[in-house]
Amino acid sequence: MTTARSQLISVEATPYYHCVSRCVRRSFLCGYDELTQTSYEHRRAWVEKRLKRIANVFCVDVCAYAIMSNHYHVVLHINKDQAYRLSNHEVIERWLALHRPPVLIQRFLKNEGLSEAEQNACLTIIQTWRERLCSISWFMRLLNQFIASEANREDNCTGHFWEGRFKSQALLDEKALAAAMAYVDLNPIRAGIATTPETSNFTSVKARIESLQKDQITAPSLFAFAGNPRKAMPEGLPFRLADYLELVDWTGRQIRGDRSGHIQSSQRSILDRLGIKADSWLDVCTRIEKCTLIGSAAAIQTALPQFNRQRRTALQIP
Repeated sequence: MTTARSQLISVEATPYYHCVSRCVRRSFLCGYDELTQTSYEHRRAWVEKRLKRIANVFCVDVCAYAIMSNHYHVVLHINKDQAYRLSNHEVIERWLALHRPPVLIQRFLKNEGLSEAEQNACLTIIQTWRERLCSISWFMRLLNQFIASEANREDNCTGHFWEGRFKSQALLDEKALAAAMAYVDLNPIRAGIATTPETSNFTSVKARIESLQKDQITAPSLFAFAGNPRKAMPEGLPFRLADYLELVDWTGRQIRGDRSGHIQSSQRSILDRLGIKADSWLDVCTRIEKCTLIGSAAAIQTALPQFNRQRRTALQIP
């Protein structure tokens, strides 16, 4: 039995979520199909381009992503405050970047004389769009519908492309967020199609490394790293980029097992700062998809009522 989305996503509990969508049966999202000798590699660019376009419109930030052969991963941040700071016209502008405008909204934008009932109808529509702009369900819907339509058109077929609803996991604290992001960015390495983070094509970690090499403040369309959280800090991920890259590289070496040791650094590492033990961290990074709630025991216990749940079926991070 599927779980109601209201029991999987609660902004009050956490704004961070790990989402996965998989293709139905043997369908290929990307990659090379040995059976039919057909390459679908070009579709990776479809997903990445569409993902970034939606991220630039929605008030949902992309923290991490990895586009694999028959599925993709994203770690998303719901920016509800940003959505409610938008003016009515900004909401309309964003929504219409991906949709055709209703006639009533066109009249609203042209300042045509609208009756009070029509004005109220416009405000209701705008409020609905505002809520959708910070909705993970709508974010994933617009991404998956577009990719399915393009793939079916290219394959000259109809029917389901995705196996069902996207899977989502609530990331309840910094440890869970760091674990999920590292898990996503290391997908190509674990699958044996890349050897290092900087050669992992169509992943957020490679995009961040390339931007770092270009001396850019942050990678385009990705949620920025803000560093150690403080009240006066700009909005962003609560780690430093250097610490996160060290974490990804260290974790990748341990999980793969064909290398040894960890990266030395004069900076205090994210593992030390978050109080994560190496053994338990590696266990979490290999079992990240097993549960719908991820976090410390205290974070899980606090979040259960906000998801209308009583059972602690969660992945606990020590």
